[in-house]
Amino acid sequence: MPDFSIGVDLGGTNLRIAAVTGEGQMLEKVTFGSKGAPGRDQVIDQMCDAILHLSSKYKATGKFLGAGIGIPGIVDLQTGMLRKSANLPGWEEYPVRAEIERRLGARVVLENDANVAALGEQWLGAARGVSNMAVVTLGTGIGGGIVLGGKIWHGMNGMAGEFGHVTIEPEGPPCGCGSHGCAEQYASASAIVRMAREAIASGEAPSLAKAASSDAEFGAQSIYNLAIQGDEHARRIFRTFGRYLGIMLAGAINVLNLEMFVIGGGVSSAWDVYAPTMFEELRERSIVYAATAPIDPLRSGSLEKGKEEGVSARTESRNERKTIITRALLGSDAGLYGAARMAGMAE
Repeated sequence: MPDFSIGVDLGGTNLRIAAVTGEGQMLEKVTFGSKGAPGRDQVIDQMCDAILHLSSKYKATGKFLGAGIGIPGIVDLQTGMLRKSANLPGWEEYPVRAEIERRLGARVVLENDANVAALGEQWLGAARGVSNMAVVTLGTGIGGGIVLGGKIWHGMNGMAGEFGHVTIEPEGPPCGCGSHGCAEQYASASAIVRMAREAIASGEAPSLAKAASSDAEFGAQSIYNLAIQGDEHARRIFRTFGRYLGIMLAGAINVLNLEMFVIGGGVSSAWDVYAPTMFEELRERSIVYAATAPIDPLRSGSLEKGKEEGVSARTESRNERKTIITRALLGSDAGLYGAARMAGMAE
């Protein structure tokens, strides 16, 4: 009977919990809406009830190894405190791990959500079998996680992997972190919308203006839809997006020299309109990438043909020592798998 652990992905909109075997089989997944919840105590109660239910339900299959929880924000790994989280207002300086352990009567492992997503992709996803890799998540902002030797690399105090706050333009738009011109001000969903609004304000993008006025949910997806239909203003935005993403990745490749960088998050689905420019920038700006790029990086980076192509990319990386830039495979489940894996590894 296979042992299992519980993985938790606590986000600003959804709370997701899954039971996962040590071999990576997801036994069951449950999802709750966390947006607009009355308070953090109710969210944690809901989480703990689900963990207890799943651990009891599957205890007949094998030993329960523990629970791992991915949470957005800055996590103090020693104390289990959530120091700050833009997606969970009211949770600042909150002893998340202690509160969960008190309710469960068992030890849990707390980790930043981008880090557990990276571990998930390294365990079962696009970087399966690749010991040294990083995940860059393109969503409302930019998140990231680094795995070295098959384990999350935290840096000095758990803050490693902040790719989104690498300065790209010193005098660029202000960032919520207090700096200016951070990568996420150019290569995120919010950046795409900002650039579209700027184009509309200039009066030079009538198609974008029409879409914005007729679509109450006008956002990055709307702009992508225009781009794939051939709208030049929308395509220009994604070329800019790809350029700045390439600049950020070039620096990371030069510094880290990892086998694989996996691009995840919602905006990664727009790969076809930003990736060509991204790879152009990588070749121009990274001496390491220029020396280790695959012959056809667009093909090795596009995983629409399924896991087989991902395997091909990894094989090339191992045998020919290439730097692979590819898309994530696990989608929103990466964090669940990574959190469960983290709990199993901690046992």
